[in-house]
Amino acid sequence: MKYAFVLLALGCLVTAVHAQWLETTIQLDSGSVPSALCYNSQNNKVYCANKGLATVSVISGDSNRGIATVAVDPGPSALCYNPTSNKVYCANFGSYLDADSTLTIIDAAADSVLATLVTGCRPVALCHNLRDNRVYCANRSSNCVTIIDGEGDSAVATVVTGAGPRALCYNPTDDKVYCANSSDSSVTVIDGAGDSVVATVMVKRNPCALCYDSIDDRVYCADSGAGKVSVISCVDDSVVATVSAGPWSLCYSPANEKVYGTLWGPNRVSVIDCRTNSVIANVQLMRDEPVACCYDPLNNKVYVACRGDMGYGQGVCVLDGASNDTIRSIQTDYGSWDLCLNPVQNRVYVANRDNPTISVIRDSVSGVEEPPSADVRTTKSEAEVVQSLSEGAVVFDAMGRRAVNPKPGVYFVREAQAQAQAQAVRKVVITE
Repeated sequence: MKYAFVLLALGCLVTAVHAQWLETTIQLDSGSVPSALCYNSQNNKVYCANKGLATVSVISGDSNRGIATVAVDPGPSALCYNPTSNKVYCANFGSYLDADSTLTIIDAAADSVLATLVTGCRPVALCHNLRDNRVYCANRSSNCVTIIDGEGDSAVATVVTGAGPRALCYNPTDDKVYCANSSDSSVTVIDGAGDSVVATVMVKRNPCALCYDSIDDRVYCADSGAGKVSVISCVDDSVVATVSAGPWSLCYSPANEKVYGTLWGPNRVSVIDCRTNSVIANVQLMRDEPVACCYDPLNNKVYVACRGDMGYGQGVCVLDGASNDTIRSIQTDYGSWDLCLNPVQNRVYVANRDNPTISVIRDSVSGVEEPPSADVRTTKSEAEVVQSLSEGAVVFDAMGRRAVNPKPGVYFVREAQAQAQAQAVRKVVITE
């Protein structure tokens, strides 16, 4: 790799003692209904789709302050960030009377609308293809995926999927996109280069979430209606295992080779060992109705958003990725619904649909559990710049996905010589 890397945590392993705390709560406009979040790694911003007001709020990752509000079409329901072109995409669900819906494309540097495209009906999920610079939009009521050129801001293809496409994930190793179809128990596989369907994989009932295992080249599909997780080999797009778990949402940890799945009814997280495709732990949560989870590769933690029931039990549970234990329970505002990670300040943002607010959870080192005093002054050590990484080093983005030909931004690196030490992860910034 011919990049300049600024090492931000040289020699600091994620086994250090950490504590998580509620740093602040960002108040949004009344009626916002914040429903989705995404992180802009080039400009250190967080974007929040406000379904109730047809807007996207832009939050500074440095200050936690709102810096812009972008007007979009009615019903913004999903977001994704394109680091190749530095754009944010917002899928607008529309009203139930609309025959078609739209996708708003936002310039992530200027926070202004570049284009609005017509998609199929009821777009509910988005993902970005790093290799081909394509964005995929799953249209639940039209049974199709709209494919957008990330450079030209135009729809280049529409592919037919199974019934009720609901979730998407990208496989950078094989350049494929996987689409879970909740109404006909299938996963549609799309060739990233050819913009065409190359396979249909039958899974269990009501597939609702996907995640990609970058080490074993597999996709995990949550079949919530059957209480199972289907494990799909991306080599031949076939189901190679079925795990009894039945989660609502999934996230993947490359450091531990585990998949975490939230189970709404029993209020727990099932932990799947990707090496054996078996459940190795069922972690009981201290909050109710877990609906989303995300993995933080910097501190090897899993954050689980719980929406609660009638205003009770809401909050975020923090799991230790090594021990699978719940180490923290943090109360947030009502209706916690989505999460995203800001790896620069090591913050997790939580969209609370029922209040409406964004809760900001900060991670600190050495057991500090309260916000630092205003009187405490901090200094920054000089960052070391290296021109390349060791051969065989593995680069992951802020969501724990393996990065192929990464663009400028914040990443995490596991060196080849540390492969046997699952926790040896460094935080880097690619500057050119």
